[in-house]
Amino acid sequence: MPELPDVEGFRQVLESCAKGRVIRRVEVRDAGVLHGVGARRLRDALEGRRLGTPERHGKWLLARTGAGPTLVLHFGMTGRLVCGHPEDAVEAHDRVLFTLSGSRQLRFRDQRKLQGLWLAGDDADIDRVLGPQGPDALSVERSDFEAVLSSRRGYLKTALTDQSVLAGLGNLLADEILWRARLRPDRTARDLTPADRRRLYNQMRRTLRSSVAVGRVPPRDSWLTGHRDDPDPRCPRCGTGLRRTRMGGRGTVWCPKCQPDG
Repeated sequence: MPELPDVEGFRQVLESCAKGRVIRRVEVRDAGVLHGVGARRLRDALEGRRLGTPERHGKWLLARTGAGPTLVLHFGMTGRLVCGHPEDAVEAHDRVLFTLSGSRQLRFRDQRKLQGLWLAGDDADIDRVLGPQGPDALSVERSDFEAVLSSRRGYLKTALTDQSVLAGLGNLLADEILWRARLRPDRTARDLTPADRRRLYNQMRRTLRSSVAVGRVPPRDSWLTGHRDDPDPRCPRCGTGLRRTRMGGRGTVWCPKCQPDG
């Protein structure tokens, strides 16, 4: 599933492809990705509008049109943005095509259609679409990060992946960050020591910076992510066999030696 680094990559695609360009035509090839808006209203609202600088919060992307409406995007498990030209061959999973000035075309491509596109009239409408969102994981200050964690009663992994607590982290990032910080996913979030919280914050920042640079959580040999799907997964730091469980319905992987009981 796209996580913060993927969506930041999509934001960069949107900015490089569409910023400052006028939407000449909106072609909805599959209205199943539209939420709360029909194809005709989407066309009427966006055609002729100029796109501004896109914004990202957590896993959400906002394509503003100046004083006009904002296109809100969420990519679910398989969504992505593709920049091309109007004459490029249309692929089977290209759901909405935005033809732009300057012979550019932006495409929302999604195989499984688990999320999609919304249209927001103002900031209050954006807040309604996004729902409760915590601070963005890439820009949150350490004091705010420590404050939201110290107020949580549940497991640490569950808190990190709760978008109302911290926006942007998904399953892969949470496991990677906890492994780097040497913290078990089933530690209680509010019982972390100040040193634990500082270490967790620092490792989150480092992991996000590395991931954003390549537009995804990279499956490197030196990362937990690079071994979690191995037939006999072993910790890349100490060689211990990795443990698997499910937390909040999510597959969770950790090293029992590097991430001992607190």
